Amino acid sequence: MRTTLTLDDDIAAAVKAEVRRSGRSFKSVVNELLRTALHRSRKGRRVPSFTVRARSLGVRPGLDYDRVSELVEHLEGPLSR
Repeated sequence: MRTTLTLDDDIAAAVKAEVRRSGRSFKSVVNELLRTALHRSRKGRRVPSFTVRARSLGVRPGLDYDRVSELVEHLEGPLSR
């Protein structure tokens, strides 16, 4: 694709210096630099990790929370069934 691109003076100088250093064409240097920058910007987007913060449930001593039916009976009385 052919397009017109206006570069800031400092960017143009840096690209020209890379062209001289590498011996490659202006077009190939610009394409490589754009590919690298676009790849980094996509790669740099991170989704914040989801963390679960544990909280105390205020477990009462003497109750077995693994036996749900006993827990319900203790909380609601013997006629809860």
